[in-house]
Amino acid sequence: MHRRRFLTLASVAASAAAMSGFTRAAAKGPLTQAAVDEMRSNWKLFLPKDGAIPLELTPVQKSPAEWKQVLGEPAYYILRTEGTERPFTSPLNDEKRSGLFVCAGCSLPLFTSAMKFDSGTGWPSFFTSIPNHFATSQDHKLIMLRTEYHCARCGGHHGHVFDDGPAPTHERWCNNGLALRFLPSAGKSA
Repeated sequence: MHRRRFLTLASVAASAAAMSGFTRAAAKGPLTQAAVDEMRSNWKLFLPKDGAIPLELTPVQKSPAEWKQVLGEPAYYILRTEGTERPFTSPLNDEKRSGLFVCAGCSLPLFTSAMKFDSGTGWPSFFTSIPNHFATSQDHKLIMLRTEYHCARCGGHHGHVFDDGPAPTHERWCNNGLALRFLPSAGKSA
């Protein structure tokens, strides 16, 4: 019995150390590609202990009426009709706690707090994402070619990815705040 308790405590300590290392690395300035790769592969360290979060990519399908009922009109506009919220209106733009950003439509984890940065654009921005949790397509709606991304599980529109983010990825995943929910990690802060 003591061994099980020791292993549990060791696991929690290792997770906390890893999460604080990711946060410190993001705060101290330029990251290495190896650190970004580690963030992407160890994103499950940010899973809340008490939340039932989907980890599979099994498609979620609902009728437009069902989506409207579940999401409400503003989030429906963003996620289901590829709308965009006004800049500087999302409280997630200023979110600094440690945790996960999940899809507001289906709760699939999309980003960790360690992947977030302040782009000054008015939308929550991230320099990388959780692998395989987005599908991308080309968007020609504003004359210039843009890369649009959608949740791989429910198909909800989240935003566009640009090549003007911080090194080493140079990516800026510009996300609509209404397309996300934030789940804080237990007892951790960024």
